[in-house]
Amino acid sequence: MRIQSLSARLLGICAFVVALSGLALASSAPQTQDKPKVSEGEVNAANAVKTAADNDGKMAAADAFVKKYPQSTIRHQVAEYLVNHILGVTDPNQKLALAQKYGTIFTDKADAEIIKPAIIDADVKLGRFDEAFAGGATHLANDPEDIQVLVLLAITGVDQAKNKNPKFLSVSEQYGAKAIEMLEGDKKPADMDAAFWTQEKAVLPQLYQQLAIVALMQLKPAEAQPKLEKALKLAPADPYNYFLLGSIANDEYQKMAQTYKGMSPGKEQEDQLAKATAKLDSVIDLFAHAVALSEGKPQYQQFHDQILQDLTTYYSYRHNKSTDGLQKLIDGYKVAPKSN
Repeated sequence: MRIQSLSARLLGICAFVVALSGLALASSAPQTQDKPKVSEGEVNAANAVKTAADNDGKMAAADAFVKKYPQSTIRHQVAEYLVNHILGVTDPNQKLALAQKYGTIFTDKADAEIIKPAIIDADVKLGRFDEAFAGGATHLANDPEDIQVLVLLAITGVDQAKNKNPKFLSVSEQYGAKAIEMLEGDKKPADMDAAFWTQEKAVLPQLYQQLAIVALMQLKPAEAQPKLEKALKLAPADPYNYFLLGSIANDEYQKMAQTYKGMSPGKEQEDQLAKATAKLDSVIDLFAHAVALSEGKPQYQQFHDQILQDLTTYYSYRHNKSTDGLQKLIDGYKVAPKSN
């Protein structure tokens, strides 16, 4: 079971409705040996879950269905419908409460397992990160290709590390690498709709960026750079990729500059200066991209202002303390190239 988008949940709910309609017709028709008999009472009890006016009503109807028809052949369909409904609940406290209530009704192993992603999602949103990662480890041991749980926990762990909580960084790196392997290899889970899989693949650039950040936190810029270049290729309008690549180049420039200062005058020093200057020009170019693509976007305002300050300092240094031409350079990068 996946943490589905609204459209995917609606498809699942519609499928359940169609299935009930078919069962309602079939219940009054002669049964074949190939199809287990589903009584009209089972269909009506299942339909009561769908038609209940509120969450409490749906849970009560589901409880009544399971108690009356514990061996029903449509039990799993009812369970999946209810899970999809719970996944659609936006309030995490309510989602968690409903998921926990679901667990007291559907105790069969297969039915109990499919509610786990909803619990993990609610735990993340509630800041219950220990619970989310513990639940995620158990769930992924049973369903190692649950791409949405892999992505959710990969991103969550890196975000926590950014907030000075590196506790989940290592396992998040593993989850992110697994998700990238699946998405890059087009290893669609058998139970996932093709259209929804296409939506999932759109998260690839974010995963590459997150794993690059992990590498940078581990002081491994050589590992981070190719991941950022991949993220940039997939999402050329994301200014943060340019900033991170610029930061890597800036560190390289600083080291080159220090080496230059410690060298004796001569051709080798001149060659070192040329290399350092070229690297600084690369920093300027990458920072100019970041400034251009973040300009006018409220979510990037602080980021934009800081990078612009650094860019101005470097540009001025390279142009005899003048910023003439800087705005033209920035303006030239305001439209990102299309992703490949």
